[in-house]
Amino acid sequence: MPQLPEDIIDRLTQMERRIQQLSTAVNGLPALNKGSGAGGYISVRTPDNSSEVFRVGKWTGDEFGLAIRRQTGKLALSVYNGDGTSTSQQPLRVHDVNGREIFSDDIDTGGLARPWLPMALPTDLDNARWPRTTLTDWSTVARSWNPLWQPRMRIFVATAVSSGATGEVRVLINDAEWSGAVTAPTSLDHTGAVAADFNTSFGSLLKVEIQARVTSTSGTVYAQPRMMFGLQTS
Repeated sequence: MPQLPEDIIDRLTQMERRIQQLSTAVNGLPALNKGSGAGGYISVRTPDNSSEVFRVGKWTGDEFGLAIRRQTGKLALSVYNGDGTSTSQQPLRVHDVNGREIFSDDIDTGGLARPWLPMALPTDLDNARWPRTTLTDWSTVARSWNPLWQPRMRIFVATAVSSGATGEVRVLINDAEWSGAVTAPTSLDHTGAVAADFNTSFGSLLKVEIQARVTSTSGTVYAQPRMMFGLQTS
């Protein structure tokens, strides 16, 4: 039979060697997924098989669901109820790095279930009816409690003083000064962390107080909150 050119034989040998190398590499990888038949599930695990990072399909009873976990094994996103039925609505939940639910939808009417987003209250435009004080010592003129969902907060407070008077306004969180004082009628607009240990304080009630004081001999200082909302770390 006719002889093949030497360069073609060399190329075929190289191709065979490469195919063997690829086959060895693929067969040497640990199993990253597994599946079962009808009514089963698909599971993806970390290369060292230490934790499951993805699962979709059969859950409990007749329920089918989905879960995505971080490579540490902590839950990050889920769509399941865990009630074992095939007819119940399944909320979408997002979890933080500690496994706490920080987002979910409303499975009854649609829309957002968590977190609860505050809406700014309409406030009086006449500063004569604003929270106020005539005292020269720091006095709380407004107070609220809020569930702590986010590590930082922004607050905006409009301030005013009576004719000829001077005064200051500040914000306290859980009885500790938080914003620093501004001289009225300068608006107080401050953003900062709201808890020394956010993980320990998560979900607890946060007490927010607006304080004011007169720094002149007499007069009135006014302070009206206009806006307050939570923020992420950065």
